[in-house]
Formats: sequence, C-alpha cells, structure tokens
Amino acid sequence: MRRLSVIIPVAAMTAMLMAVPVCAKEAVIESGIYVNDINLSGMTAQEAKDKIEAYVESYRDTEITLHTIEGGSIVTTAEELGLAWGNEEILEEAVSFGRDGDILQCYKELKDLEYKNKVYRVSFDFDKNKIKSLIEENAEQYNQEAVNATLTKTESGFEITEGQPGIVIDVQASTDAVYAYLTENFNGTPCETDLAVVVDEPEGNAEDLAKVKDVLGTFTTSYSTSGGSRSANVANGCSLINGTTLYPGEEFSAYEAVAPFTEANGYYMAGSYLNGQVVDSLGGGICQVSTTLYNAVLLAELEVTERYNHSMIVTYVDPSADAAIAESSGKDFKFRNNRDYPIYIEGTTTPDKHITFTIYGVEDRDTDREVIYESVVLERIVPDTEVIYTDASQPVGYCSVQSAHVGYKAQLWKVVKKNGVEVSREQVNSSTYMKAPRSATVGIATEDPAAYEAIMAAVATNSIDQVKAVAGSYKAAADAAAAQAAADAAAAQAAQEGTAQPPQEAAPVQEAPAE
Repeated sequence: MRRLSVIIPVAAMTAMLMAVPVCAKEAVIESGIYVNDINLSGMTAQEAKDKIEAYVESYRDTEITLHTIEGGSIVTTAEELGLAWGNEEILEEAVSFGRDGDILQCYKELKDLEYKNKVYRVSFDFDKNKIKSLIEENAEQYNQEAVNATLTKTESGFEITEGQPGIVIDVQASTDAVYAYLTENFNGTPCETDLAVVVDEPEGNAEDLAKVKDVLGTFTTSYSTSGGSRSANVANGCSLINGTTLYPGEEFSAYEAVAPFTEANGYYMAGSYLNGQVVDSLGGGICQVSTTLYNAVLLAELEVTERYNHSMIVTYVDPSADAAIAESSGKDFKFRNNRDYPIYIEGTTTPDKHITFTIYGVEDRDTDREVIYESVVLERIVPDTEVIYTDASQPVGYCSVQSAHVGYKAQLWKVVKKNGVEVSREQVNSSTYMKAPRSATVGIATEDPAAYEAIMAAVATNSIDQVKAVAGSYKAAADAAAAQAAADAAAAQAAQEGTAQPPQEAAPVQEAPAE
C-alpha cells in the first residue's frame, strides 16, 4: 500500500506536465506578457519589437531643458539628444518566457501568468556624443570668460589692469551629468537639469606684470615707398597687434590677431603676391607687419612655432628674414612665450612710414651677451625671359607691366657673441623664393582691325618695350578723342542751357573800371 501511494502522485504529475504544450518553441509571445502598458500577447518577436520601438519613438519630441549660467538655458528634445531603447534584452526575455528552462520552470511560469501578468519595463538610453555636441555648440554664448590682467603702455610707463574671474560650462562634466540624469530619470515627460559650471580664473597678477619693463627685442622696417592703401593696411595691422599681453606658455598667432581681411576691419585693396604675380587684394602689405614682428621675436629669443617665407623676395628685410601670412594658403606666423614672465608687444607706426615692434619683458640674459642674425644667400636666380599676356577684356591701349623678380635660396643664422666674441652659430631657417620674369598684360579689345593687327604684331616681337610703345600711342589717341568728346559735350550742354533760359531785361550800361 505504501508503494502504491507514492506512484500515484508521480504519475499524476507526469500526466499534467505532458499535457502542457509549452516546452516546444512557439512563434508568438504568451498571453499576459506586457512591456510597460503594451500588451505583447500573441505577437511575434518582430511585431513586439516594432511596437516597443514605436513606443520609444513617441517620446522623441519631449522637451528637455538644460540650465546654463545665470538663468540661461538650452531647450532641446529627446530626439536631438539621441533617444533610444536602452534595454532591448527584455524582448528576448519576453519571447522566451515559459519556453526556456527545465520543464518544471516552464510549467510554473505559465501557471503564474494565469493569475498575474508579467510586466517588463522599458529603459531609455541617450547618445553621449550628441549631448556633448549640443553643449559645445551652445556653451560659448553663455560662458563668461575670465578677463586676464593686462598691461597698457603710456607715455609715463605701464599701467596694470587687474583680471576678472569668469564662469564657464564644463563640457565633459556637463555631458556626464546630463547623460546620468536622463538615463536614470527620463520617463517621457518634459524634464530639466543643470549643466556643470566652473570658475575660470584669470591669468596674471599685478606683482608679475609690474616686473615687465625691459626691452627684450625691437625691430623697425620702412614702407616709405608704399602708396596710401598699402600704408593704411600696415598701420591697421600694427594697431591690431599693439598692446598684446602674452603669458608664459601662451602662443600668439599673427593671422588671428589681424584677420579678417575686410573693409569692416580697416583694410584696403593693395598689392600682394599670388602665383608669381602682384595682384590687388584686401589687406595687401600685411606681411610687412608679421615680418617686422618676426624679427623682434627673434631678437627677444622667443620660441617660433610656425613661419613661412614669401613666394617671391621682399625688399624691406634681408632674404630669409621675412614671415608671410595669407588666408588663401593657410600661412601664419606663430610664436610662444617661452619665458617665465609675461611679455608685452608694442607696435607703432610713424608719419614717415616706419613700423616698429618692441617686445617688453623681464630681462634675464647676461649683459655681455649679444644676439645677431645673418642672412646667407646660397643661390641667386635671374629670370632671362619676358612674358606678354593678352587680355580681351581690356581695350587696345591698356598695358600693365610688372618688374622681374630674382629668385633666391637663402638661410638665416643666429649668431651669439659674448664680449664681442662669437660663441655659437645656429641655422634658424631656410627659404626658397621663386623667380618671376618681367611681364606685361596688354589689352586687345577693339573694333578697328588695323589697331588689332598693330597690337598683335607688337606682341609677336616678344618685346615688352615695343608693346608699351604701340599700346601707348593708341592710349594717347584714345585719351585725346575722349577729351575732345568731353569738350564737345560740354559746349553743346552750355549752348542748350543758353537757349533754354528765359529772356531777361537788359542790364544798365556801366562804365568799365580803369585798368
């Protein structure tokens, strides 16, 4: 009897388990399984996935506000911050519920569903890169950057302006904080959180700036042969650099200091180098500013981090002593303050067209030490041809001539002397300047076949002087004709105005005054 009582419950249990068709893999999710409020009962895995993704997507326009500095805020949406489904593994769990595991576990899970629904919770994820990009794009408008202590040179000496601390958004810390807040708290309703901010301490103090009074290097060049526009560009560029205070370790970019080259920034059209030609451009002549500063920097023995020579030789410094800047080619002149104290850059121009840069700092070099720079020309390449270009957009009589440019290969050497005796010699740079032949651009536009043939015959001689002579004769004739036409027009206008005047009463006759 005892043996029979044991066999019966086991048999009954086995029969019940065999009646449960759940251990075989089914194509649809069991009844009573939810994700949040979404009923997944009877859905395939793909149908359930589409449903959940649509649920997450429904919150894409939810407004999220990021508080910045002093009441400022960045208002965005969940979609812009990369809203995504953060726990996709719950789909696999929902699909396998009541199927995976041993037979007893499957049975229990399905019996539980008869009394209580199985509910999974969606978690939301966000894109850290998108959060960071949004903060970076907006931070600048809210940041209150520190104002460094500065120097101003006056006739009586240097004046010190104390710095002011600022407050700025910490981009990385803000990114981490926003991501953590959203992944832990976002539930589809509008929300807001604060960005992380830090105090931006100013550089410099009155004690260090008060020590800046020694001349570390000064250099002057002349632009006395420049026209009004180029002279104005040189003076403008100099004024934009003048007054710069540079702290230890800071790098100075001449291009960033003087750009942009626009009329609004004080520049005029003047000659500059382009592809072996002298062409007019806004800011022409600005390279004399960077070159003068370059030589002052060399004498101050600051660290030059970027320097380019001109494409063709310049006349205001020796070969290899120039420093070109150009927007089109990306050329810049940069240097770093590698000293232990701040430096001050003074730039001045004079009525007789001289530009000077003087660098002030704390002199710590020996008084018996002298630094000079020597230009060494390795090769001089003289162009041996002339080039004539025809321009159908200019009339016969037009002729623009550019002088030849000699090509050079050169080096600049730093020579150090102590008590007048050379102790070291070091190459600073090397430069190659292209040669450019003497060239002329001559106009050929005319309705007179004879004039066209005459100017083309002159071009065929390959002689710029011959072209100038022929073009000059046509220009003189054109000028004379224009002058005569203007005179005739003026006479006709005067005659027309005379006949159009209303009749006037005769003036009384008066005696002419004695001579």
